[in-house]
Amino acid sequence: MVTQPAKPAQPARPAPDTSRRSERSRRAIYEAALSLVAEAGYPKTTIEGIAARAGVGKQTIYRWWGSKADVLLEAFLDLGEQAAEAAGHAPYTLPDTGDLAADLKAVLRATVDELLDPRFEAPARALSAEGLVNEPLGREFVTRLLEPQLQLYVDRLRAAQRAGQVRPGIDPRIALELFVSPLAQRWLQHTGPISYDYTDTLVDYALYGLAPR
Repeated sequence: MVTQPAKPAQPARPAPDTSRRSERSRRAIYEAALSLVAEAGYPKTTIEGIAARAGVGKQTIYRWWGSKADVLLEAFLDLGEQAAEAAGHAPYTLPDTGDLAADLKAVLRATVDELLDPRFEAPARALSAEGLVNEPLGREFVTRLLEPQLQLYVDRLRAAQRAGQVRPGIDPRIALELFVSPLAQRWLQHTGPISYDYTDTLVDYALYGLAPR
């Protein structure tokens, strides 16, 4: 009996990298959700539509998120992180160089870039408009997206108070509205252009006041 030579062992195939696959799907879902809400508005954006555009099954979305609001809010958080990284800032931080005016101007300039970025502007306007008539969505939008960002300003202003750069009796939560709220209003209502010069001026007016020196 002639025996056949043993076949060389085949190298084992590497297991599929499910984390990479999941990350690709997650990114596709973020992009699909933001583009759809910009094109169709929040009411007409559906999980089915997001899944179809992202090229995934809708069960993939339901496995990670409970609703389209959850998808969109997380997509916005991710977009903000990317914008911060592109501007050279760590996400969820405000710079503290010891120069309060310079730090605020740098962050607001980055905010101008974000507000004028079509990837952000169209879906942000759609969600902001829906939040005015859809109270639960509006509350979630404020709680999960807006308030954490405003808290960063509060923390930076409190640090400035400790350094003697801001009066001790100032309420940081009110003070931040002197430069954040005018920018938001101008952007939302198109009452004027937004630019670096505009936000720099807001900071100067807020920190140094309007009265003659």
